[in-house]
Amino acid sequence: MDKYIIDGGKKLYGTVNLQGAKNSVLPLLAGSILTDKPVKIRRVPMISDVENMLRILIELGCKAERDGDCTMIDSANAVSHELPARLTKELRSSVFMLGSVLTRFRRAKIAYPGGCDIGLRPIDLHLKGLQRLGVKIVEENGFISCSADVLKGAEILLDFPSVGATENIILAAVKAEGRTLIRNAAKEPEIVDLQNFLNAMGAKVQGAGGSTIVIDGVKKLHGVEYEAMCDRIEAGTFLIAAATCGGEIETKGLNSENIAALLHKLSENGCKIYTKNDRIILSSTGRLKATDIVETMPFPGFPTDLQAQYSALCCTASGTSLVVENLFETRYKYAAQLKRMGADITVRGRTAVIRGVEKLRGASVTAEDLRGGAALVIAALKAEGKSTVLDLSYVDRGYSEFEHKLKKLGAQIKRVRV
Repeated sequence: MDKYIIDGGKKLYGTVNLQGAKNSVLPLLAGSILTDKPVKIRRVPMISDVENMLRILIELGCKAERDGDCTMIDSANAVSHELPARLTKELRSSVFMLGSVLTRFRRAKIAYPGGCDIGLRPIDLHLKGLQRLGVKIVEENGFISCSADVLKGAEILLDFPSVGATENIILAAVKAEGRTLIRNAAKEPEIVDLQNFLNAMGAKVQGAGGSTIVIDGVKKLHGVEYEAMCDRIEAGTFLIAAATCGGEIETKGLNSENIAALLHKLSENGCKIYTKNDRIILSSTGRLKATDIVETMPFPGFPTDLQAQYSALCCTASGTSLVVENLFETRYKYAAQLKRMGADITVRGRTAVIRGVEKLRGASVTAEDLRGGAALVIAALKAEGKSTVLDLSYVDRGYSEFEHKLKKLGAQIKRVRV
């Protein structure tokens, strides 16, 4: 179990070259099994979630090779429709494999997926959508078994604009007979990326980024070489870190519209922000003012995956901030750790009241989920003195070379193997 040792109080300056988006790359990898031709995906981050997804593909019979940030998948010899339970329990995004494996083999078996413990995250919307396409589902002994002699297009209305359910249905519908309509679809940029990837393989998907997605089934998909979008959550994490600590940083590769809700809040906090094309430049004195309220919402609202990091910023902002988590019910586990550093946080259900303090002090804290771990790193970078952040296995799930990028910005951070 590795840990970070961080000497806080340093401002951050420089440029961040962004990794490929974790939340895009994982569905793209799942989609690679839809064809028996080679697929090459560029800008694939070296994170543990990606490594787990590749292991799943290999166990299904695919060949997977990495060359830097380029990953090659050849599923010509894929034979298994059963996803290995020991891996799916480690990776929430393994659920994306349901739709693509069903499309390839007309059956699929998966253990209930795992990942970070940030709430119930039921997959009932996924299963209801698949059933509308003609899939028979049996749930027993912790496994989900799906089968369909024929996948048929259907009209599907999601009760909630779930990103995972939207993507899973798309993956199941690309080769289904006829037309599929997904209404109340999630609008996240990563869904647009999945649409573009599949269309480059010969699929007919349109409407991603809007509330209605139309998929006209095709008989066959071909291989493709594709570059994943940049990670808006990684960009947001670094921008929040610079806003909290003070300094000036630039991110490259991301359309600012993908994190417009965050940039709006950071402007309210007192940061100066300049955007042009795929560049975002943020400057901050490190002396921020609180905003009245921030609520997580589906895109284009404030991302739940940036809630913890933004809460770390609020800890030293002048005034009182109200943070409301509308998507996941146990996403405040980091709050107790921030209190060890002197933060004034009161959590009641889905709401956190954060009263800004003059300074945080270094402490030993433990990451308990991915984004909460990033929040602890940001708080440690701001705090006076030395901090230790334990259990980096969570942080490694979503951030590639996190400490190296922070070092380049001037942070005093080192990774130590325990």
